[in-house]
Amino acid sequence: MSHNNGSIKLVAGNANRPLAEAIGAYLATPLTRAVVRRFADMEIFVEIQENVRGTDVFVLQSTSFPTNDHLMELLIITDALRRSSARRITAVIPYFGYARQDRRSSGRTPISAKLVANLITHAGADRVLTVDLHAGQIQGFFDIPTDNLFSAPVMVQDVKARFDLSNITVVSPDVGGVVRARALAKRIDAQLAIVDKRRERPGESEVMNVIGDVEGRRCILVDDIIDSGGTLVNAADALLARGATEVHAYITHGVLSGGAVARVTASNLKELVITDSIQPTEAVRVARNIRVISIASLLAEAIGRTAHEESVSSLFD
Repeated sequence: MSHNNGSIKLVAGNANRPLAEAIGAYLATPLTRAVVRRFADMEIFVEIQENVRGTDVFVLQSTSFPTNDHLMELLIITDALRRSSARRITAVIPYFGYARQDRRSSGRTPISAKLVANLITHAGADRVLTVDLHAGQIQGFFDIPTDNLFSAPVMVQDVKARFDLSNITVVSPDVGGVVRARALAKRIDAQLAIVDKRRERPGESEVMNVIGDVEGRRCILVDDIIDSGGTLVNAADALLARGATEVHAYITHGVLSGGAVARVTASNLKELVITDSIQPTEAVRVARNIRVISIASLLAEAIGRTAHEESVSSLFD
């Protein structure tokens, strides 16, 4: 992949500045000078301070907490670039907020993921780059080209560097995540198991059964999002109760809301590994059993390939 020839511009919002700077360093492309600030009433103001006319611009912004603020930043930055005659605008959204609202769960409820996709499109984005969507079909919510990258290559590299693969079982914490877990298990030639759980109410889960042999094995739980941490902690307890020697977890998006960090720290999880798709809080950084790995190189490669009209899917072959 050839690097920046001068036509790429990287514009960062306030959601995850360290990740944006790491992407810029990988591409040898400094972040474009821009002001993204608030007025006294918290209204967002954006000013792009460099010429972007005719350039290929990538807006780097996760829509993580505070979700609505960061989403509005993304929309306003995109509008500012469109009105500044950027040739193409790509919204790079490492963590796509509202992705869990991808269907109507009951009567008279919204499909908020589709609404957000419409907002991003109408703001002026020409394409989207994101990582590990909660549901792959969300790509179809956008009426513009959308690349859903997978963090699996980064996780596989880390697993291979740290574990004896002969005694590993990859575990999906629920039936819905089996495809994701199977993909990782295939890459490291490991066994697969599934935790069957019953969710009584939102934010709570009760583990019911473990499908697969985990006795005497080191287990790696794999999922896209950890929010409250309840599902993961309960799954770890169930696996240990069925004879697993230790339980690790590899999760792409560390939402970790409320008391999640304390819950994970006090749990039987040997280690939780998350990516920097969401900027880690201070509580995450000092937690004894939480480690952060970077997806900056993955995103940078995808950006470079997109800019040069090269294959992005070949990153995962």
